Amino acid sequence: MIPASSQINAVDKGKRAHTNIRFILPATTNPTEAPPYSGYANETPASLACIYRLVTQVTGCNPDHTVNTPTGGGGTIAIVDAYHDPSAAGDLAYFSDQFGLPFNPAKFKIVFASGSEPPVDDTGGWELEEALDIEYAHAMAPNAMLYLVEAASNRNADLYLAVQVTSNLVACGKTTTCAAGSTGKGEVSMSWGGQEYSGETNYDSVFLTPNVVYFASSGDGAGVIYPSASPNVISVGGTSTARSLLTGNLIAEIAWSDTGGGVSYYEPSPSYQSALSAINFGYRTTPDISAVANPNTGVWVYDSFPYGGIYYSSSWWTVGGTSVAAPIVTGIVNAASAKSGVWATSNGAELTTIYSALKPANATAYKANFNDITYGACDYYSGSFSGVGYDLCTGVGSPKGLAGK
Repeated sequence: MIPASSQINAVDKGKRAHTNIRFILPATTNPTEAPPYSGYANETPASLACIYRLVTQVTGCNPDHTVNTPTGGGGTIAIVDAYHDPSAAGDLAYFSDQFGLPFNPAKFKIVFASGSEPPVDDTGGWELEEALDIEYAHAMAPNAMLYLVEAASNRNADLYLAVQVTSNLVACGKTTTCAAGSTGKGEVSMSWGGQEYSGETNYDSVFLTPNVVYFASSGDGAGVIYPSASPNVISVGGTSTARSLLTGNLIAEIAWSDTGGGVSYYEPSPSYQSALSAINFGYRTTPDISAVANPNTGVWVYDSFPYGGIYYSSSWWTVGGTSVAAPIVTGIVNAASAKSGVWATSNGAELTTIYSALKPANATAYKANFNDITYGACDYYSGSFSGVGYDLCTGVGSPKGLAGK
């Protein structure tokens, strides 16, 4: 299922953003007990932590048997979404309890970007997005301070205002403009985006707050979306976790055929992509990095808000899309910074770190710190292929452990 919030409308170009989520609507009612369910090879916080080596890896990283969850994180993670999710706090607490994640209610706050409570999205699509974003950013970095900043609507103007509020929360813990020299530590995750448009470069400066690192989904279809295309944003693409039909064990991580990515129409190639001139024609390419996104290998999300006015079974959803990948990578980078004590002073610094792994002299570090995705195709007519090093389906690959990020 592709909810209304994720559907692309031509009239929204340059005006509104959409979510990047898809979910599986089962042919029969979901089991009434809480996941993981035997026979459902959907990802959990523990299985993802195993795949991305945030915990000691076990053979197969099987969701039915893998139980070790991350315990790291620090500083601040702020999520930007549109509309209000009245169930967010309770859903996050329940999700954390089910999967054995540390959860301190004092470390989760909802902020209304406009100062007033936004309306709900009656379709339930943005509420599902919000539940996904906070749960999987928290799952990867459960000790980080987590903010959910809700924009008044999915209009670009409201979302960019929310980004500014979010940037201040990360930089100095306030919703208003921070004092010069503020040295907050943390990340902003944006799982939404819209079609590229000619005036997008005017908004790149929105993502330039010092000591704040920005992540955005690359989209759930061929081509490039914004703000993922901004050179000041880390674009996160999608992969599939191919698992055995018999055991549920991981076989390989491969490209997701519906991931967004490609060459931007408007954004010039940034310096950190200088080595990609053979494929980018002088323009920015996306994604930069990737993580699980295929709904067929989706993640368990707890969302008790009604979808389409109807309460959904047990409130456990199987969700995919690059909206999954963005908060996962955001949380991993947060945990990496918290462990090392070294926080990126800008998105440019973080992106330079990521792309430096591709230099021939750093081949050993690249192999140790990233999963190089070398199988699968994406883009229009499946015309882009995964390959050694950087590619337009998965960027540099997916995270492997906390080093090099």
